[in-house]
Order: sequence, then structure tokens, then C-alpha cells
Amino acid sequence: MILPVLDQNLALLLAAVAVAGVARGLSGFGTGMIVTPIAAALYDPITAVVLIVIIDSLPMLPVTIPVLKIARWREVLPILAGLGVFVPVGIYILKHGDPALLRWFICLTILVCVLALWRGWRYRGPRSLPISFSVGGLAGVLSGIASLPGPPVIVYWLATALPAAIVRANLLALFFLSEFLSIGNLWAAGLFEMPRLMLGLTATPFYLTGLLLGWGLYGRSSEQVYRRFTFALVVAAALIAMPTSEYVVRAAISALAA
Repeated sequence: MILPVLDQNLALLLAAVAVAGVARGLSGFGTGMIVTPIAAALYDPITAVVLIVIIDSLPMLPVTIPVLKIARWREVLPILAGLGVFVPVGIYILKHGDPALLRWFICLTILVCVLALWRGWRYRGPRSLPISFSVGGLAGVLSGIASLPGPPVIVYWLATALPAAIVRANLLALFFLSEFLSIGNLWAAGLFEMPRLMLGLTATPFYLTGLLLGWGLYGRSSEQVYRRFTFALVVAAALIAMPTSEYVVRAAISALAA
């Protein structure tokens, strides 16, 4: 097992991972939406998904285990079932899709999700088992393609009458269990190649450091400030990682050189 060489790409990735950890510690979300587009741009979309699965699993254990006993499993399990069925669909698209098109899809999907969360959009329709399963299915496809299962579920659950603490517990329980589903499917698809695994292990301490820093900063300002900070980071990451940004950077460099 050989650790990745510290080059410009790795340095940028580790910085993004640390910033995502701070955002997650402050606001409770943002890891995938910040790291995935940056990692996909610096390496490739498959590496980005594998990286997220690694860094966002073990470090979340201390936060997740205590809330498992208060999660409403009748709410969690139908969505988890849909997610489990459709994660392989997303991974198939990830494995066989065109990397450039996947980068566009990831960036644009993140921007749409941020807009939905920023505007406070909520699902107001029926909440039957088929609907919950369908929401889980959409989350599963997004999880397989870009490690982004959160936005559909957040939009669906935040409009319920459940207490905020229960919604948080449900989300943590769902994402914790979905990590195992993602790990199993990525492994079965042969995407856990050693360089990607070592990259994830290298990035984990940086993510954990940022996570602890974010937890330490939590409570020093309003939740609205944290959310705005995280949304700004997510939007910046998605815009920077868009394929067109490379042409803009190259054009700027050429202009400066001239």
C-alpha cells in the first residue's frame, strides 16, 4: 500500500476535504456537495464517489450511534429500501458514463439541490410507502452517481410534523446505513481500486480535523449564518468544478502571460 504523492491536485483536494469537514461540523451537511465536484474535476467522478464513501463513514460513528435509538424506523426503512434498490443503478451510470458528462451532471445537480434547500422548498404531497420508496430510489441514484443522497430526503422530510431532533436522527441513521450499501455496491462493481482507497485514507484525517473544528465552532453564531456559509461553499465548489471553468482559467493565464 503506497500513499499518494503530494502534488498540486492532492493538496487542493485535501484543502477541499478539510473545508467540507468544517462545513459539516457547523451545519450538518455539505460534505458530498463540496468534495464531489472538486474531486471529480481533479481526478475523476468514480474517485470522487469512492473518496466520499471512505471519509464520511468512520468519522461519523460518534455522532450517529447515540441517535439510532431515537430514529423513527418506520420513516427510515421505506426510504432505505428504495435507496438500496437504486444505488446499483447510479453506480452503473457512474461506471459506464462519460466522465465529462458526469461532471456536468454532478455540478448542475448540486446547484439545483442548493437552490431547493436555500429556497426552503418542501414536499407537501402524500407520504405513502410507494412515495417514500420513490424518494429513496432518487436518493439511491444520486448516491451511486455522485454520493449525494441527502437533498431529496431532506426536502421530503423537513415538511413533516416530526420534531427537528427526530428528523436529524432519521437523516443520520439513513446516511449511516446507506454508506454500507454504497461500500458494498462499489466493491461489487470493482471500483475500490488501491490508489482510490489510499487517497481516501489519506484524506480522512484532514476531514476529521475539519469536522472537529466545525463542531468546536458550532454555537458561536446563528444557524442561519452556518447554512449561508455552507451554501456559499457548495455553490463555489460546483462552479469551480464545472468543465467550462478550466477554459476560463486557461484563458486568464494566457491573457496574463501575454
